[in-house]
Amino acid sequence: MNLLITGGAGFIGSHFTLRHCKANPRDTVVVLDKLTYAADKTLLDPVAGMMTFVEGDIADQALVGRIVEDFKIDTIINFAAESHVDNSINDATPFLHTNVIGTQALLEVVKTHPKVRLLHISTDEVFGDIDDAMAPCKSGDALFPSSPYAASKAAAEMLVMAAMRTFRIHACITRCTNNYGPHQAAEKFIPTVIRHALKDEKIPVYGDGRNKRDWLYVTDHCDALETIIATPWAFWDPKVPSTNPRHEPGSGHIFHVSANEEQENIAVAKMILDILGKPHSLLSYVEDRLGHDWRYALDSENTRKLGWKPKVSFEEGLKQTVEWYRAKRV
Repeated sequence: MNLLITGGAGFIGSHFTLRHCKANPRDTVVVLDKLTYAADKTLLDPVAGMMTFVEGDIADQALVGRIVEDFKIDTIINFAAESHVDNSINDATPFLHTNVIGTQALLEVVKTHPKVRLLHISTDEVFGDIDDAMAPCKSGDALFPSSPYAASKAAAEMLVMAAMRTFRIHACITRCTNNYGPHQAAEKFIPTVIRHALKDEKIPVYGDGRNKRDWLYVTDHCDALETIIATPWAFWDPKVPSTNPRHEPGSGHIFHVSANEEQENIAVAKMILDILGKPHSLLSYVEDRLGHDWRYALDSENTRKLGWKPKVSFEEGLKQTVEWYRAKRV
């Protein structure tokens, strides 16, 4: 394949790029990244000779078009996103630029290059929160985003769906639960807990800490994406038989990726402290986030039917993550 990986210097994108280049050395791989605060180009150093890096904005439609033409790109994987909820509450504008306008720019390029496939990475947060008694969300369930971040991701999904139907582009959407693992941005929950604990500083925990998240180790997410990319009918195509009975773009082209590893935030923080041998007294409860979602959960049966399943347990993945940050002392 000839891949364009947007956001490939970010957390999930860099893990995917590293794994894909090493497993598929004959592929042409181009990484496009704006190199915001959440990106780190040096993460890609191990495969620097196996891919081409371009610094730029996915909202730059002309730039994306040149990359697609110059490198004969056949598949775009869109990891590029502003993704921190607190930041979106403070200022939603960058989220609209990257997550909405940026996605539309990719779609404009794909419209004029009809053989190019687009895999758009989304999030469980588009559903908003669910209560403890509710079943995990299925791919066709209604979206009820709570934060500006989640709303921007839901809007991006709708643009992709509209382009699939109106312009007949070859695309699919994936939604994943909370990822974690090495070299995640320091502002995220697990890195925040580790960073403060290593310095014996108070660890801020929103509200009573009982909000629930389903934790997915980042390499398991990457493996799921590889499985989807290798499944031709996963990308909507009017010429290819689909699992969707109506043979129209819809829930048959939206794949959920989850680990079924739901944990309360406070329990995760205590597990990290136990791994580091730090006292639970470092936990400090702070005023809850505005519109803080109670629980996220996804039904990933449609992706598991493709032959994928997570390999890394939460306990194992958390230990590996803590050890990486401890070694880096970040």
